[in-house]
Amino acid sequence: MPQRGRPVIKTLTDSQARVLRALESWIADRGGAPTVRELAEQVGMAAPSVNEQLRRLERNGYVRRQPFKSRSLTVLRSVEPLRESLSRLVPVPLVGTVVAGCPVFAPENICGEVLLDQTIIGAGQHFAVKAIGESMIDAGIEPGDILIVRQQQLAESRDIVVALVNDEATVKRLYYDSGSIELRPENSRFKPISIRPEDDLRILGKVIAIRKTAGK
Repeated sequence: MPQRGRPVIKTLTDSQARVLRALESWIADRGGAPTVRELAEQVGMAAPSVNEQLRRLERNGYVRRQPFKSRSLTVLRSVEPLRESLSRLVPVPLVGTVVAGCPVFAPENICGEVLLDQTIIGAGQHFAVKAIGESMIDAGIEPGDILIVRQQQLAESRDIVVALVNDEATVKRLYYDSGSIELRPENSRFKPISIRPEDDLRILGKVIAIRKTAGK
């Protein structure tokens, strides 16, 4: 809640609006609030940066959260009317199959499209893929979820990426450690993939958002 006597600020920075839209979308899709880390992964920002934006949004009366509770975020004021938000929807191609040696956006890969708010995905090229299997369920990725991916060939340690390993497509969390590379699942029932010198690893993109399928 805004402090007593402090005027409510009605304008938002681009970063604040992006975080607030992502928070609204998460709550609408899943019926509950995300953690700061989950929200950071959703918008493709560092967790400390998202925490700072939330602090400012809380101070200005847009959100509320309870101390010492990780899923207590509540939206008090929407970033903008829905009719204004709809004007920013852009189509993102839905990739049915990632084929080795074939460009991600090749016609034979595209099986549809997903409409997303431009302010959430930001700049760059993006694609969407449907999650298969349960190797990433502890990261909130369940079978059938639609993953929004920013196309890029490089990623940082701990990013969730879509990658090709010896022509096999996978979604895992990337780790660099003392010169070694691993693609780790977020499910203790699955083993990490250790990248050997002879392996062909290609990063196709970083997962920046998760869209839950209807009925979950």
